[in-house]
Amino acid sequence: MKPHRVVVLAMDGVLPFELGIPHRIFGRPKDARGRHLYEVVTCSIRPPGPVRTDADFDVQVEHGPETLATADTVIVPASYELGPVFEQGVLTEELAAALAHIRPGTRLASICTGVYVLAAAGHLDGRPATTHWADSDRLQRLFPQIRVDPDVLFIDDGDVLTSAGVAAGIDLCLHMVRRDHGTAVATEVARRTVVPPHRDGGQAQYIHRPVPDPQQSTTTSARAWALGRLHEPIQLRDMAEQEAMSVRTFTRRFREEVGVSPGQWLTQQRVERARHLLESTDLSVDQVAHDAGFGTAQSMRQHLQSALGVTPTAYRRTFRAGVLDHQGLS
Repeated sequence: MKPHRVVVLAMDGVLPFELGIPHRIFGRPKDARGRHLYEVVTCSIRPPGPVRTDADFDVQVEHGPETLATADTVIVPASYELGPVFEQGVLTEELAAALAHIRPGTRLASICTGVYVLAAAGHLDGRPATTHWADSDRLQRLFPQIRVDPDVLFIDDGDVLTSAGVAAGIDLCLHMVRRDHGTAVATEVARRTVVPPHRDGGQAQYIHRPVPDPQQSTTTSARAWALGRLHEPIQLRDMAEQEAMSVRTFTRRFREEVGVSPGQWLTQQRVERARHLLESTDLSVDQVAHDAGFGTAQSMRQHLQSALGVTPTAYRRTFRAGVLDHQGLS
C-alpha cells in the first residue's frame, strides 16, 4: 500500500504550532499491519535550508519546492511574513514558481492565514472559505470573488479546504482523516493527541464569552444528560430543566458557551453517534436510526445526506471494510 502523501509548505514567518499540526495528526494513523496511512513531508519555496519562524528559532527544511509535485494533499500553514500576498493579494514570483509544481487534482488545504496563498493563486475563486476571524474582513476585501465565512472553524469544499487559526487547524486535519478513513481512525488519532475527536466545521470560531462567569450556572450538566439519552426524544425544556433555567435563559447561555443552538448541537451529536454505529456495528439502518435518536431511517438519511453528502448505506459501505481492516478483523 502506498501511503497518501501530505506535503506541508513552510514559508518564512511560519507559526511553529501550525507547522507541526499536520505532522502530529497525519503522522499517527496506521493500518492493521502497522503501516502508516499517510506520509508527511515538509518543503520550502526555496532549495533545502533554514526557514524563519515567527519564534526565536529557525527550522531546517530538507525539501525544496519540487516536492510539491509529489503531493496528494498540500497544506499551507499560517505565516506572518506573506508580504504582497497578504498586503496586495498577489503572489511573489518565487512563490508562484513553487506552487506551479502542484499537480492538477491535488487536494489543497490551509490553516489560518495560509488561505491567502490559496486565494492569491486563484484556487478559491467562486468558492466558500474561512480564516481566523481577525483576518476575515481583509480576506474579503482583497478577494471579493471568494465567499468568506468568518464564523466557522473550517470549510470543506471538496478538493479545497480552509480553516480558522490555531486549534481549528487540528479540527481540519482530523476532519480530513475522518473523511479519508472514517470516524474510528480519526477518533483514535484524537485520543492519542488528547484533543476532542470532533468539532463540527460549522461551529462558531469566536464565542464572545468562552469562559462562563463562575457565579452563573453553565449548561455542562444538561449536555452530559443529553448525551446519555440521545436515543430518546429530547425537548429543549427538558435540557433547560436540568440546569433549573428558563428555556430562554438556557438557550442564550448554551449558545454563548457552545457556539451553536441546543438543537444544532443535538443534531451534531446524533450524526456522530450514527457514524460510529454504522462503522462499528452490524445493526440495521433502522436500528441505528433509533439508537442515534433520529427515530426513523428516513430522518437519519436526510440528516446524514445534509451533513456528509452520503446516505447511511453508502457511508457504511465506504468505511466499514476499512475499519475492520484497521482493527485487524478482516
